[in-house]
Amino acid sequence: MSANDPFGARLRRAMDERGPLCVGIDPHASLLASWGLNDDVNGLERFSRTVVEAIADRVAVVKPQSAFFERFGSRGVAVLERTVEETRAAGALVVMDAKRGDIGSTMAGYAQAFLHKDAPLFSDALTVSPYLGYGSLAPAVELARENGAGLFVLALTSNPEGPEVQHAVRADGRTVAATVLAHLAAENAGAEPLGSFGAVVGATVGDLSSYDLAINGPLLAPGVGAQGATPADLPAVFGRAVGNVVPNVSRGVLRHGPDVAALRAATEEFAREIRAAVAGA
Repeated sequence: MSANDPFGARLRRAMDERGPLCVGIDPHASLLASWGLNDDVNGLERFSRTVVEAIADRVAVVKPQSAFFERFGSRGVAVLERTVEETRAAGALVVMDAKRGDIGSTMAGYAQAFLHKDAPLFSDALTVSPYLGYGSLAPAVELARENGAGLFVLALTSNPEGPEVQHAVRADGRTVAATVLAHLAAENAGAEPLGSFGAVVGATVGDLSSYDLAINGPLLAPGVGAQGATPADLPAVFGRAVGNVVPNVSRGVLRHGPDVAALRAATEEFAREIRAAVAGA
């Protein structure tokens, strides 16, 4: 298997070798302050480089939150570019958490920014929003396929505002979220060992028994750690699909910085607990 393989295949290998943990890089102002850093580009760079040094050689996935870099303008985006490059060089896959969603040429522009191999921000996968209609994501789907990248599409998010859209029932009797999951299953049909088109499904979202999470693709699961979900909760939440879950931990790891050893210890403990929970499912 090589770097030219589809995202799903590379993710499956990384999860098998390093465990399924995803660590977020979320340099918001309060976290910079807790690390003793200024809320400026220098603090941003120090924070990001410390996290990459601590974890990028040992986790499957790193997920930078684009907004916290973009707020510093072009200099912040330059830090994000270096963060992506250094993370991938250390062997972790990068999921860019940008939640882009638009139509036509604008969606194509977002796709070019994150999913084209020659782009400075090229990432292994990108989070996207389907709420202009799943078909609006076609430019991103096509470019991801061309460049061996992937997508994580918002499906069942854990924010309290999400259900008013995601649980809405269509004329055919299916919820919007179920429709998104069905589209992803179709994208991943026949892919081995894992499709490249995943869903974002919160680990704190509650009972998912009415949803078919068997989309032959990964399930990015925020909510483990500071938001209240634990690794032990994952089998009950995700059922038979738990083997394809990529649990995301951000504050649960990042609060241990800026000490590199403490960041590594927290990462390894979460990874161990997640492995144990998935193996026992």
